[in-house]
Amino acid sequence: MPIEDGAPAREAGPGGVVIVGMGPGDPGLLTLRAAAELERADTVVVSRAHCPAEILSHCRPDAEIIDSADGDPVTMAARAAKAGRRVVRLLQGDPGLACDLAAEGGALAKAGVAFEVVPGVSAVTGVPGYAGIPLTDAKHREVRVIDAAEGGVDWERFSDPDATLVIIGAETAVAEVCKGLVAAGRPDSTPAAMTSLGTTTEQETVVSTLQKLASDAKGMEAPALIVVGDVVGWRDELSWFETKPLFGWRVLVPRTKEQAASLSEQLRGYGAVPDEVPTISVEPPRTPQQMERAVKGLVTGRYEWVVFTSTNAVKAVREKFTDYGLDARAFAGLKVAAVGEQTAAALVEFGIQPDLVPSGEQSGEGLAREWPPYDEDLDPINRVLLPRADIATDVLIARLTELGWECEDVTAYRTVRAAPPPEPIRNAIKGGGFDAVLFTSSSTVKNLIGIAGKPHKVTVIAVIGPQTAKTAEEYGLRVDVMADKPSVSALADALAEYGARWRTSRAEAGEPPRKPSQMRRGARRRK
Repeated sequence: MPIEDGAPAREAGPGGVVIVGMGPGDPGLLTLRAAAELERADTVVVSRAHCPAEILSHCRPDAEIIDSADGDPVTMAARAAKAGRRVVRLLQGDPGLACDLAAEGGALAKAGVAFEVVPGVSAVTGVPGYAGIPLTDAKHREVRVIDAAEGGVDWERFSDPDATLVIIGAETAVAEVCKGLVAAGRPDSTPAAMTSLGTTTEQETVVSTLQKLASDAKGMEAPALIVVGDVVGWRDELSWFETKPLFGWRVLVPRTKEQAASLSEQLRGYGAVPDEVPTISVEPPRTPQQMERAVKGLVTGRYEWVVFTSTNAVKAVREKFTDYGLDARAFAGLKVAAVGEQTAAALVEFGIQPDLVPSGEQSGEGLAREWPPYDEDLDPINRVLLPRADIATDVLIARLTELGWECEDVTAYRTVRAAPPPEPIRNAIKGGGFDAVLFTSSSTVKNLIGIAGKPHKVTVIAVIGPQTAKTAEEYGLRVDVMADKPSVSALADALAEYGARWRTSRAEAGEPPRKPSQMRRGARRRK
C-alpha cells in the first residue's frame, strides 16, 4: 500500500527508513542488525565526517551515500524513501540517547514515511566501559545521565553522592560543571574522570576529582564524557583498552596490500593504528608461456615436488589453476613444500596441506637445510618445480642440486617498486609521525626508503629477521625489535612486547605513557 503524507507509519521496507545507531566510535561496536541493514540499504544518509570508513564498508558497492552535511537529513531520507529506496539513516551512538531520534523520527512520522529503529551502543555506556569505569557496583546502583550541552543544568538535583553521574556535552564547560556540583553539595574530593574520543585508538582518560578535573583535563579533545562518583576508583583495576601494549601507536606496515591485511588485524588487537603502505607491486611475468608449461607439467606428473617460497607464488599458481578450470585436486600425488608458516597458511586456504615446512629458520636457507636428498629407490621422479619471483635468490636451488634434485625455476610473478605514497604519509615517515615501522624483508627496507625516505630516528624499527636487520643497518637505521622467528605474526608479537616494556619503563620512572612519536622535538605534549 503506498504511503501518503500524514498517514501512520511504523514498519519500514522498500520505500522506508531505518534509523540505525552506529556506536560511539569503534567500528567493531556496530551491531549485527545494523550491519545487515547497511548491506540491504539502497541509500545511506550519514555525517561522513563522523563515520569511520569501516562502517560504510558494509554497504553494497552500488549504494548511494548522502552526506547529512549537504542538507536536511530528514528531507533527504524521506525523498529517497518516497522514491522507493530502502534508506538507512546512520546516527552516532544510540539513536534514542543524546541523539536525534525524537526530532528525526517525529518528522518522518509526520511525513508519513515508514521507519524502524535499530538501537546502537551508546557513548553513555560504551565510553566508560572502554575507560574501565563501571557505572554501577555493589554499593552504587543509580546512574543519572545529564546533557549539559545547552547549559542551565539545575545541579541541586544531582547532589546525591551515591548516584553515578554521566555528563555529556560539557567539553567546553568542565569548570562550570564541577563548580555547580560542589556548590550543590558534592564534596570537592569526589572522584571524577573525563574521557575524550572514547572507544577509538585516540581515546584518553584523565582521572581526577571535582576540585582538579578542569585543570587536569585542559586541552582534551571533543567529544568527551565525564563520569562523577566513587565508581571511578575501579579504573586502576579495570582499565583494559588504554593499557594495551601498542595503544594508539601509529604503525607503518610496508607490504603489498594483500599481505598487510592479517598483520594489520593483529596489530589492531594490540591497540595499534596500522597504516598500510605498499612498497612492492606484484605483477604477472612478462612472458607467461613458461608458467603455463609448468602448470601443465604439474598436472601431467612431471614433478615430484613443488616448492612455494612466498604467498605470492601460491596466489600466482592458484590464478593459473582458475584460468584452466583446475583446483587443489591437481596436486594429488605431489609433495609440496612451503618456506614458512604464512606460505603454508596460504596453501591450506587453497586446500593443500604442505608436506614440508622448515621447523627452524623460515627462509629459503632454512628450507634447504631440511630438504631430503634424492633417493632413486624412493623417488620415481627427481624433478622439483619452484614457481617464484623474478628476483629470487639461488641458494635453495644450489642446495637442492647438490642433493641430487633437478630444479625447474619458473618466474611466477614479478615484483616492482610501488608508486610513492601520498605526501602526508611521506612527511610522517621522515618527520617522526609514525611510532613504529615493520620491515618484513630486505626489499621492504630498500623500497620504502626509495619511495618515501628514511624513517625518523624516534621511530621504532622492527624487523623480521637477521638479514632484514642487516639491510636496515646498512641504510643507517637503528634496529630496535627483531622477531624470534621469521614470521609476520611473530614480528607483531615482538613489537607488542617492546611496547609493553616501553610503557612499564615509563611508568616506573614516573613519566606519562607517551608514544615514541611524542618524543620528537616539537611533538604536541599534553599538559
